Amino acid sequence: MKHIIIGGDGFVGTQLAANLAAKGEEVVIADIARGAARHNDTLPHCWFDVTAPVTFKSVDIKPDDVVYNLSARMLSPIMPRAKRREFFWPVNHDGVRNILQWMEKHGATKLVHFTTDMVYGHTHEVPTRENAPAVPLGEYGLSKLESEKICEEYRAKGFSISIFRPRLIIGPGRLGILSKLFKLIDLNLPVPMIGSGKNPYQFISVFDCASACEAAWRAGLPNKAYNLGSDDPPPVKQLLRDLVREAGSKSILMPTPAPLVKLALTSLDLINLPLMDPEQYLIADEICILDTTAAKTDLGWKPLHRDEDMLKAAYREYRAGFAAANGKTFPVAAE
Repeated sequence: MKHIIIGGDGFVGTQLAANLAAKGEEVVIADIARGAARHNDTLPHCWFDVTAPVTFKSVDIKPDDVVYNLSARMLSPIMPRAKRREFFWPVNHDGVRNILQWMEKHGATKLVHFTTDMVYGHTHEVPTRENAPAVPLGEYGLSKLESEKICEEYRAKGFSISIFRPRLIIGPGRLGILSKLFKLIDLNLPVPMIGSGKNPYQFISVFDCASACEAAWRAGLPNKAYNLGSDDPPPVKQLLRDLVREAGSKSILMPTPAPLVKLALTSLDLINLPLMDPEQYLIADEICILDTTAAKTDLGWKPLHRDEDMLKAAYREYRAGFAAANGKTFPVAAE
């Protein structure tokens, strides 16, 4: 048996591959990209484009292999409204069907599939459980929700598919929209918050996502969807205040009237000049906390990393990258 990680050269895939390889498991990286991931010189890497099934022949798959689908088109870079469907759906939806058809052809039936908490849309309950209403606010969340429905089709055929719905995944190795925040802090500029910042806004660390994948495999890949999020997330204001202090920055936090900000951002979005994706800003002032009881109970999984620690780690890496590119260093406050 081997572990085939589709998107294994990405953020979560790199960590998962390292974890499994360190335990002596056979791992194959299947990815359209080949970057500087630390496993690239030690693990087999197969070129694999989920939108082009002809490329799947590069991977030797057997019936007892476990497949992890970490491929995705994300909310970064921000796409204009007119281009979102053609951007998200070929990978997030059609690619999932391609993967499952390929697995079925070769008799493989075990899959870990990542979607997103964006399938829920607005917060309907706190904390949000897996059976909460799923009403996505845009093409990203909708493409992911519809991919879950494809998985349901294959579960009916005897597949074992565990689905993960993570909150925003953070940690060293990914910046995305966080790079805008970090730049404001480095320039000592005000940091605007949508709303008062009193609402907790949960993240999940890349390390805890990787450990959840392994936990699902060891638990026999239950045919369920599981939320992934940190424990005890702090309010946005506290999270940002700690980051500003960590940076030694003079930035101040600036609360804003959420309805007016959302109206302005929506107006820009309607004319295809988005500053943020609606799926991000429409819930920015809500209490977004996922209930992770099911993953803890069924899989024996537990998040070990705190939001504030992972945000600081991502910031330190941002600064290190800036310093390497520009020959500058920055003072960082002591712990």
